[in-house]
Amino acid sequence: MRTLLARSLLALAALLLPATLLHAALESSPDGATSLAGQVLIAAPSMRDPRFDHAVVLMVRHSPEGALGIVVNHPIGERPFAKVLEAIGEKNDTVTGNMVIFSGGPVQPEIGFVVHSSDYRRSETTDIDGHVAMTPATREILRDIILGKHGPEKSLVAFGYAGWGPGQLEGELAMHAWFTGPEDAKLIFDEDRDKVWDDAMMHRTQDL
Repeated sequence: MRTLLARSLLALAALLLPATLLHAALESSPDGATSLAGQVLIAAPSMRDPRFDHAVVLMVRHSPEGALGIVVNHPIGERPFAKVLEAIGEKNDTVTGNMVIFSGGPVQPEIGFVVHSSDYRRSETTDIDGHVAMTPATREILRDIILGKHGPEKSLVAFGYAGWGPGQLEGELAMHAWFTGPEDAKLIFDEDRDKVWDDAMMHRTQDL
């Protein structure tokens, strides 16, 4: 985990790159009636992939072309706000506090994302369900979060994402690898991360 955190923090120095890559990852046809976008996937107790052990995944996109989500309960470490600002080319010795960094999934862990409340928006922001949105972890949004002037009320910073090709997620659902459940802002941002999976399981909407 420490190695992953170190790689993720080094990537903060090149945060202009993710916006281009993210656009390609999110490009898809409009979500259909069966889209899971705006819901959460909850790893079944029998999940065999250790990368998703007890994972709760906020679904950002789901269409016939594939799916993309961010794991919201796998923190990998903390970094002082001042150090994050320094990594993105700014200096502020007066700022206090730490930023918790999450592993958003195994795909492209060098790319940063910010899942946040919908009160914040940039041109590259992806609306998920009207309550929660996602923006590439650019210098601008990280600065806004740390300095607290124009940033979102709630936020979660993650590197990497969970991705599925056409029909792949549907196959995993058919094999009972995942439960589904409603997205809840408290679950995404406020719940003790050690309790997120248990809480999500209590409110799941798909039975095995």
